[in-house]
Amino acid sequence: MEKGEEEGLGRVRRGRAHRVAARKEGSKQVKPYLTRKIEPYNLLSEEELEKVELYADRILWEVGLEITDHPFSLDLLRGAGAKVEGTRVRCEGAMLREIIRGSAPREFTQHARNPEKSVVIGGKNTVFVPAYGPPFVRDLEKGRRYASMEDFSNFVKLAYMSESLHHSGGTVCEPVDLPVNKRHFDMVYAHLRYSDRPFLGSVTAGERAQDTVEMAKIVFGSDFVDKNCVVVGLINANSPLGFDKTMLDALCVYAENNQGCLVSPFVVGGAMSPASVIGIVTQTYVEVMLGMALTQLVRRGSPVVFGSFASTMSMQSGAPIFGMAESSLVQMGVSQLARRLGVPCRSGGGLCTSKIADGQACYEASNTLNATLMSGVNFVLHSAGWLEGGLSMGYEKFMMDNDQLRNVARLAEGVDTSDESFAFDAFEEVGPGGHFLGSLHTRRHFETAFIGPGLSDVNSYEQWKEEGERDMLSRAHDAWKRSLLEYERPFMDEGIDEGLKDFMGRRKASMPDREY
Repeated sequence: MEKGEEEGLGRVRRGRAHRVAARKEGSKQVKPYLTRKIEPYNLLSEEELEKVELYADRILWEVGLEITDHPFSLDLLRGAGAKVEGTRVRCEGAMLREIIRGSAPREFTQHARNPEKSVVIGGKNTVFVPAYGPPFVRDLEKGRRYASMEDFSNFVKLAYMSESLHHSGGTVCEPVDLPVNKRHFDMVYAHLRYSDRPFLGSVTAGERAQDTVEMAKIVFGSDFVDKNCVVVGLINANSPLGFDKTMLDALCVYAENNQGCLVSPFVVGGAMSPASVIGIVTQTYVEVMLGMALTQLVRRGSPVVFGSFASTMSMQSGAPIFGMAESSLVQMGVSQLARRLGVPCRSGGGLCTSKIADGQACYEASNTLNATLMSGVNFVLHSAGWLEGGLSMGYEKFMMDNDQLRNVARLAEGVDTSDESFAFDAFEEVGPGGHFLGSLHTRRHFETAFIGPGLSDVNSYEQWKEEGERDMLSRAHDAWKRSLLEYERPFMDEGIDEGLKDFMGRRKASMPDREY
């Protein structure tokens, strides 16, 4: 082993015993989700919201949406009053809004394997969730490469160890070393075995969504699953103005089983939607309303989330762009529409277009995360790890985003205006010209007053230089290595574990490997 590698490993291991002991003693109280104490920013006036509804209703009735290869959904919509001609569906917006408002829950609990880590989605609550879907991973040592099942398990463990994330996520990266038609078993098992937080299920085929539900039943029990949400599926519209069989099959499975659906159009402005903020907002509203109404037609009261994922596009190259002002304006607008409908909202995250965890990645991610909080988003997918427009999951970026989420969480707490916080006794004690370092008030609050630097270096230039002139990337690299070294698998009953393995083994043996 080279000297530099020895020093790096030493930094990773340094302090491990202390941190593990502190965690076991419960010295750090990790909140299962955020409850925001600051009000969301309302971008659009009441008149502007009504105008969005007007144009959305015109699109729904005059243009319509395509439902591809899914007679069941067409029959449900026709029965509810929609006009169906072939695969084209036209309906009144008022009809969809009535279905949603009359049935969809304003907020719901997604139960975790560990009840102390269940999350409430909706209202004033915010849940931070890792990035979803990248086929590649990147780290400082090995660079960019195709993701493997080992990488997937690593990110599940890192999310479990995080004190800023609240959720295990879903396809935190795509394990391309496993057959496409079987990898969902291993991914769901990893979420259930290596974490005890809530998770997202498979949506790449209806039967894979059903496999997810069956595995959840083994862990939680069939009756509990029927009455409670334990898994959520990400349902993307086929923008513009369509839904396909794959997504609708998954939507129907989850809704029928009383599990959650994040109905989320994936829109690139200028390509999959008009090249205007309000055009993107209106199209998103149209697509989401139809998808949300479908969940309620499948099973009234099933949990559903108004989702939005929007980026802009370089009009010169056609490349998607993340972390810019227009995307923030879109999420502010759709969040208002979700509140207007009375349902939870999903949007935002630590999005960026940068290929590596550099300055561009940091400011683009921060732009998105801060706007996410101010928008009042409830379910924040892609909160940590996102690189390269979603093509890569970055180990160092994961830790840097995780660190930034601490700051966002503190912002969500707002300002304490209690008598104690006004600290009048400290002013009396210190008086003019003194200092507050040793005051009783400071000593009472020095551990909790401020969140601290986290991964940031706040030492003097001389000390920083003496310690090797290390930058944020190298500190984040040490942080994820250290976190995996400290990881300890949460308890699971052996009978449940064996039940999961037996189910997976039988289902895998029943089908040949496929690459689709």
